[in-house]
Amino acid sequence: MTDRREQLAANLARVEERIASACAAAGRERDEVTLIVVTKTYPASDVRILHELGVRHVAENRDQDAAPKAAACANLSLTWHFVGQLQTNKVRSVVGYADVVQSVDRVKLVTALSAAAGRRGRELGCLLQVALDAESGERGGRGGVAPDDIEELAAAVEVAPGLRLDGLMTVAPLAGPYAGRQRAAFDRLMEFSSRLRGDHPAANMVSAGMSGDLEDAVAAGATHVRVGTAVLGDRPRLG
Repeated sequence: MTDRREQLAANLARVEERIASACAAAGRERDEVTLIVVTKTYPASDVRILHELGVRHVAENRDQDAAPKAAACANLSLTWHFVGQLQTNKVRSVVGYADVVQSVDRVKLVTALSAAAGRRGRELGCLLQVALDAESGERGGRGGVAPDDIEELAAAVEVAPGLRLDGLMTVAPLAGPYAGRQRAAFDRLMEFSSRLRGDHPAANMVSAGMSGDLEDAVAAGATHVRVGTAVLGDRPRLG
């Protein structure tokens, strides 16, 4: 466990240095960017070590892994983000532990999240996942709402009991005009964010960037970056 702690501490320090350098290059303060460590496929013991090292935001993308892990870490002061494509039959479970769902991409999901949040008496933060490879009325290859449909979905979240519209999220697309152009993709997301905040001023969270492209996300103006491999490495994973 000591070796694992040392490994995670070293990895985390390198990521922190990357974020700080990216902020300095962009003329931003370090505290303008929140690191979310994506702990998917890694055990609860890693989450506990990360908490000891100062991490306060973690993310998961599969409910079957996340639910027991969150339960095992329930005594820790953590903000849990759900970042995977979410089916409505998993909503009740996800709302039990997630503080923020970053992958809201359709009205049907908004309705289900609102009902589940209401049953639990919770307020759930929501990010609209924007698919930069989707045409109007379609979903992206990695989930997400088409840019033309952002406002309609935002309006649905805004009026849904138990939900809070926090902002936007994207995953750099693998196809379409932004494939391989992460900085351009993140710049485009910031344009959508600016437009969204015109009608929803509190929706100022922008989640973009991962291990390989966090610098591009920080340069574009992201408020949150989601980093997994660069922190957790390639140790043997859960099945």
